[in-house]
Amino acid sequence: MPDSNGLSSETVLFDLTWRDRERTQVDRLVARLTPMTAAVPVFPSYDLEKQYRALEGVAELSSVPVPHVRWLELDADALGSPFFVMDRVDGQVPPDLMPYNIASWLTEATSAQRDHLQDATVQILADLHAIPDPTDRFGFLAPAGTGSLLARHVAEQWMYYEWVSAGTPQPLLERCFQWLRDHWPAEESDAVLSWGDSRIGNVIYRDFEPVAVLDWEMATLGPPELDLGWLIFLHRFFQDVAGQFTLPGLPDFLRRDDVAVRYEALTGHEPRDLDFYTLYAALRHGIIMSRIQQRAIHFGEAEPPEDPDDLITHRATLEAMLDGGYWSALAPA
Repeated sequence: MPDSNGLSSETVLFDLTWRDRERTQVDRLVARLTPMTAAVPVFPSYDLEKQYRALEGVAELSSVPVPHVRWLELDADALGSPFFVMDRVDGQVPPDLMPYNIASWLTEATSAQRDHLQDATVQILADLHAIPDPTDRFGFLAPAGTGSLLARHVAEQWMYYEWVSAGTPQPLLERCFQWLRDHWPAEESDAVLSWGDSRIGNVIYRDFEPVAVLDWEMATLGPPELDLGWLIFLHRFFQDVAGQFTLPGLPDFLRRDDVAVRYEALTGHEPRDLDFYTLYAALRHGIIMSRIQQRAIHFGEAEPPEDPDDLITHRATLEAMLDGGYWSALAPA
């Protein structure tokens, strides 16, 4: 089993030995399994076929490095849940525990090496978003419903919030949804294939260069700012964790303005409404973290808080964003 990142699925690393009369071949592979209901999964559903088809399409239509997928098995009889198999890729992944910005191979790297990794990661998004006519090949990823892709995406997140909250409202998250409604972008960017979980913890690097982009369960169609906001915020999440322990983290890494400038240089598209999309990323992550805390309570690893908003580990960040002072308090932004 992988020893660092990931809570949304089961991942198993294994070797497969093939024998015939003339030779023996060993393939190093990975199986991705849907989580069992007893594991209190993070998401209400887990569509392996969509992930598999997304990986196939990205490999065929772009230069984004993804693992080669081998087989998809939707029948649960063999292993107890559906699964797919892909090639294993060697390299380094920025860890979640201990967070990569506190103690990891990234904190030990030089500034030039981190800058290279940052630029190469933004290049992933640029290459992914450059896939032409994404609705033709990836229409199956589009959010359900009516209205714009962004409106449908937010509506899906509201349904996810209702599932996570299970009848116990979380006022802070509901305030964030209202903020989105009050600050809706005047114009949405053209639709692209969105990775969805666009963070460096889902990339395998070798010599600070991406060699495999992982975790496509949140892939969708939508404006490119969905991925940019997630990339920017997820680093800020770990920066705020470091700040809670009065540690410096990596303050000069994946800064909002740097990511936006680099993306525009690569694509010609100036990112729009980043206050909106970074708060939306923080809200989406807040729902996920609330569910993860519920899992910890279910398994006896944590106590239920008196205030349901305390299920959100980055509550203070969300409150500062709503108050409008979060990004201005950072120097530089």
